[in-house]
Formats: sequence, structure tokens, C-alpha cells
Amino acid sequence: MRRPARYSRSPRSSPPNEALPAAPDAEASQADEAQAAPRRRWQPGRGSLAAVLVLAMAAAGAAGALWPHGAGHTLTQKDIDAAVLHTLQTTTLPSPAAKAADIIRPSVVRVVGYGEEKKTPEAKTEKRGRNLAKGKAPEAASPPGEVERGVGTGVVIVDKGVILTNLHVVAGADKIKVTFFDGLESPATLTGVQPENDLAVLQAQKIPDDLEAATLRSTADLRPGEQVAAVGFPFGIGPSVSSGVVSGLKRSFRSPEGKQELSNLIQFDAAANPGNSGGPLVDMDGQVLGIVTAILNPTQQRTFIGIGFAVPIENAASAVGSSPF
Repeated sequence: MRRPARYSRSPRSSPPNEALPAAPDAEASQADEAQAAPRRRWQPGRGSLAAVLVLAMAAAGAAGALWPHGAGHTLTQKDIDAAVLHTLQTTTLPSPAAKAADIIRPSVVRVVGYGEEKKTPEAKTEKRGRNLAKGKAPEAASPPGEVERGVGTGVVIVDKGVILTNLHVVAGADKIKVTFFDGLESPATLTGVQPENDLAVLQAQKIPDDLEAATLRSTADLRPGEQVAAVGFPFGIGPSVSSGVVSGLKRSFRSPEGKQELSNLIQFDAAANPGNSGGPLVDMDGQVLGIVTAILNPTQQRTFIGIGFAVPIENAASAVGSSPF
């Protein structure tokens, strides 16, 4: 039986005019807190401050416990303030983007389509970029045998090896290969497409024993300015991480050839380049908001100038016949 994708169940906001619950007894309160703990959401800034306060209070508590009892010293607000200040000065807080990347990284895969080499200007630019990334001459010929027709990224959404990526990464490929976070390489088959959203669904033939599926988050309450990170394999290098913010919602994008127009896209400014296509755009909890699909550049250079687009995860999940939210 195929397992469903994982969706975020964490509440994004409290219902209006919600009645306050009756105060529970101590044991019930502890049990409720233990049960609710896995669902608590960490938010940038708030989580960092909470971590500082926990460390500072622990330090202050330890200081109070070690204080000579005969001195009759009582822990004061000044002691707590001093402990907080000391912790802020001596403790390096983790980057929110680093935390998000650590969460999503086990679910990110490198996707390569093999076949006859494309002759389009975009394909030639991507090939030059891959050659430079490998330390080769820009125009170096591909090695005999398998030719990399397209290199991109994918994200595991079901731990049985179901992977989402962009259709343009694997379109026309004679063979598809994916590489998981632990280095395992596997052939993959194309099991579904959604051309109107440039999406493809892959099924890996081999998977790691401890494969983790990404958690998907609704974009219904996503707002411009929220922090995001893009994880993928730009020009085949990776997994690489870049961070930025949501720049806009419900954007449209027309491909450079003018053959296709995508709509209802998330605009973001985290750096993305050829090879990021098909990779996840995540929030600071490492939950997938969308699938990176395009960058805007009026020139033929195919490099990032600050505007990227992602297909919202609601559209992406529907490509595998899943109704998420």
C-alpha cells in the first residue's frame, strides 16, 4: 500500500474568540505538554530567544543552587539579567536557514536525465556551468557513453521513494538516475506528469533503509516577507543552500521560448540557478512550501538576478493524486 505524503499539522494561527480552557491540575498539565511538544513550531527569532532564555535560566538556577546557603542570598532579577546577558555574549545561536536545511536535506535528491544532448542555448549554458563546476574547460565534450541531458533536483514526498521534480529536468530522457542524501544511486521511472505546472513524479527503484520524506506545508497563510530557503544542486553542485524571503504570491511566468506560461507561483529571492529546478522551497521549519521551477533573467545567461519562482506545494502534491489541505 502506498503511503500518503506527510503534511504539517501544526496550527498556523489560533481561532478567533477562542474560549480559554479551564486550568488543569499539575499531572494533566505535564501530560498535555509532553503530548503537544512535537507539534510546537519553532519560529525565527522566537525560538532563538527561547533558547537563550532556557540557557540563561539554567545558568542562573545553577548559580543559585551553588550559592552558599549561609549567606541567605536570594536570586534577583539582576542575577537573571546578568545570566541572560552573559549567554547572549558567549553563545552562538544557530542560523534559522541552517536549521531548515538540516531538516530537509535527507529528503533532497540529485536528478539526472540521460540521453541525446540538447542543442538549445539554455542547455549549452547549463553544460558550460556544470563543466566549470567540475573544474573542466567550459566547452569540454561529454565523456563517451551516457550523456547528461539535464541535471536538477527532487524531493522525496513519500518514504517509499516517490519523488517530485520538474518535468523539464527529465523530459525526453532515455534514462533517469537519482542520488540520495547518503550517496545511494538508483534508476528511477517517470510515473506521472503535470505539464501545466512543469511537474513530474518519479519512483526510485532502490531507496536507502532510513529514507525520510519531507513534510509539506500549506501556503494558504503564506505572506510576502516570510523567510525561505532553497535547497538543490545548482549546476550539479550540492546539496547547496540559499536563503531569502517570499517576494510575492500568485505570480505568472512565461518560458523564454514563449511555449508555456505558469501561473499562481511563489516569487522568492533566495539564490537559484539551473540545477535548482525541482528542488524544495522550504520555510524555517524545513517544511516544503513549493517546488522551485524557474528563474527570471531577460538575457540568455540563465543566471540568477534576484527573481525565482516556485510551484505551490498544493499544486505539486496534486500531481501524485494527493489532496493535502
